[in-house]
Amino acid sequence: MNYLKKITLILILLVFSSQVYAETKVVFFDMKYILNNSKAGKAAQEFLQKSYDKNQKKFLNLEQNLKDEEKKLLEQKNVLSNEDYQAKTDSLRKKVIDYQSQRRSSLDKIAKQRIEAKDQLIKKLNPMISNYMKENEISIIIDKKNVILGNAELDITNLIIEKLNTELPSLNLK
Repeated sequence: MNYLKKITLILILLVFSSQVYAETKVVFFDMKYILNNSKAGKAAQEFLQKSYDKNQKKFLNLEQNLKDEEKKLLEQKNVLSNEDYQAKTDSLRKKVIDYQSQRRSSLDKIAKQRIEAKDQLIKKLNPMISNYMKENEISIIIDKKNVILGNAELDITNLIIEKLNTELPSLNLK
């Protein structure tokens, strides 16, 4: 009998001690949506797209000039001596290599700017999210891409965008 009372007491203690007394508040937001649709994110995307388009136009013109030069060189192949033809061919190859290098460098620069813009946004976003967590006593914030199903009331994406738009209307990209 005494043994049965001890087991019952232990079971009761285990049941009550395993209950969580604090409510765990979990919300989620869409990081990709915030980065793409905040004022600063949109401005950064527009800047990067304009930069890309400008460079693309410049490189299309250069490419067309190189093709014209190649065509002209092929037309002169029978007229030029072998040494002149070889010299002009080597010169054209150097121009093509330089063109490819410039194009690659330009694309790398734009990719680097895109990464820097994203990093700037995230640096500004992290303290805002931390403050929001403290103010609203939130335990966990999860990125929406990791949520399978969730109540729409738990989505704080628009609130975060509003706060970000007021605190960081644009990025200083150059």
